[in-house]
Amino acid sequence: MPNEVLIQKMQVRQQYRNLWHSDLVGTMTKDCPYFCFALWCSPCASYLLRKRALYNDMSRYTCCAGYLPCSGHCGERQCPEACLCAEVWCCFSNSVASTRWLLQDEFNIQTTKCDNCIIGFMVCLQQVACIFSILACITGSDEIEAASNILNCASDAVYCTVCGCMQTQHKIEMDKRDGKFGGGPMQPPQPPVMSRVEQPTPPAVGYPQYGNQAPVYAAPPPAAYPPYGAPPPGQYPPQQYPQQYPPQQYPPQQYPPPQY
Repeated sequence: MPNEVLIQKMQVRQQYRNLWHSDLVGTMTKDCPYFCFALWCSPCASYLLRKRALYNDMSRYTCCAGYLPCSGHCGERQCPEACLCAEVWCCFSNSVASTRWLLQDEFNIQTTKCDNCIIGFMVCLQQVACIFSILACITGSDEIEAASNILNCASDAVYCTVCGCMQTQHKIEMDKRDGKFGGGPMQPPQPPVMSRVEQPTPPAVGYPQYGNQAPVYAAPPPAAYPPYGAPPPGQYPPQQYPQQYPPQQYPPQQYPPPQY
């Protein structure tokens, strides 16, 4: 059952859509000092990164972040700091991979194809170097032994470089999480606010004119509108309306008319 759960987690991780802030190739230029630190003192970098990934709360620590069968069976609850030290020194590659999976699951980060190719090349080179070492032990050939030594040196160099890049990638991602660059921690998007220049200027008539005190409404210009109840000048009432009402011929002289 635990293996099935781990397999399901790996399958879900393939559906993640977010990307690392920096790929493995660009980590050396993004943060060269930390890459050098992770290259020359890899266990110390792994210890600090795992603790930081747990938000410095070691009560949440589990060996290999709960991704391997040994997780939860190493006495982590009694002394998590000592257990983490043992993990980064004795199982360094597992500690780096566990921190990586922890960050990926927290932020839904996928690994790009280029990063997968680099990690796959590192693993394949180590396997080839191991095979040549076994063949050199079996055959006793000096040529195969020399080839195995060259492959072992190359695989070790690639392994240390890739692990340093991975740890720098993790550090950059947590810098982004903690707001160490980019102007502070990420904030939720705010609705757009129009500036004073962008806001349309309302007409002066009937709109409050704000100053340092209470709003004062501007009065309409004089003679702009006629007084209430007065007809507009000129054409009202129309000229065809009778000046006297009722007219003089109303009612008629004889009512009803004779023909009615």
